[in-house]
Amino acid sequence: MAVLLLAASLAATSLPAQATAPPAQTVLMAQSAAVDACALFLSRLPGVGPLRCKAAQLVPSGAYSQQGRPLFWRDIYTPASVQTTAGNALAPLRVLVVGAIHGDELTSASLALHWIGLAEKMQTMGQAVHWRFIPVLNPDGLLAAKPSRINARGVDLNRNFNTPQWQRDAPIYWEKRTRKDPRRWPGPAPLSELESQFLHTQMDVFQPQLVVSIHAPYGVLDFDGPHEPPQRLGRLRLDRVGVFPGSLGHYGGVQQGMPVVTIELDHALKMPRDAEVRSMWSDLLRWMDARLLHLPDTPAPLPQAKNHRPSTEK
Repeated sequence: MAVLLLAASLAATSLPAQATAPPAQTVLMAQSAAVDACALFLSRLPGVGPLRCKAAQLVPSGAYSQQGRPLFWRDIYTPASVQTTAGNALAPLRVLVVGAIHGDELTSASLALHWIGLAEKMQTMGQAVHWRFIPVLNPDGLLAAKPSRINARGVDLNRNFNTPQWQRDAPIYWEKRTRKDPRRWPGPAPLSELESQFLHTQMDVFQPQLVVSIHAPYGVLDFDGPHEPPQRLGRLRLDRVGVFPGSLGHYGGVQQGMPVVTIELDHALKMPRDAEVRSMWSDLLRWMDARLLHLPDTPAPLPQAKNHRPSTEK
């Protein structure tokens, strides 16, 4: 059902003219073979063994990367432990967790897989939670001969979202602030890429009340959107790095009013210890319980935009 919903939503969405389907032969190859996420990714994922990868039970979403690789996902439902005074269960809190937006941040995908296992074992909370995990948004970058921040068309997916004045601000920022760094090219138009289109569709259809975007290697915690931000997740301390034209935090947190927690792990190639992985998870759950659970299922007020701070690039 989820795949059919995604396909229908994509068909109904008006996409930029620059958006192109992956080459037909690569899609046919992907569809004709037994699609297995672990066979594709396991050799690139630090701190993830075959058993953990298989246990994650990733399945194809029905969407593909530019080179025809499936975009995998996993939904997990955590039941509620209490009911409202009227005896009705609270609506599930929808949480979207995304890794490897940048293909060379390998630990971001690994952390998502670790957290899938923790979500499956999670104790019931006051409110049901519907988790949607997309551990590898940029499989072409992750599986390139040398893992690459950008996708197969050379686009930084975290600069490709449709933020206000993108056509003016994104090229200027790229030219002036990054000095035309090829690793940070925002693309020819907002949502020009199949991968960013897919994530945009998830935010539109799934309507998450929290987005957790996992990155590396700056070793900080960032936040965009309404609500009081978490001050720490494990060893990572809150350090708001600003918003950028076309970034997920700018689009989701500032424009759509969806809280976006951005995790910047310390290393792109070396996973944190298991105790740290669990500590970050526990801190996230505590913050969710304090700030997000038991809230009515209504859009949050839009926050004020923050100033750019160019010293750290998500």
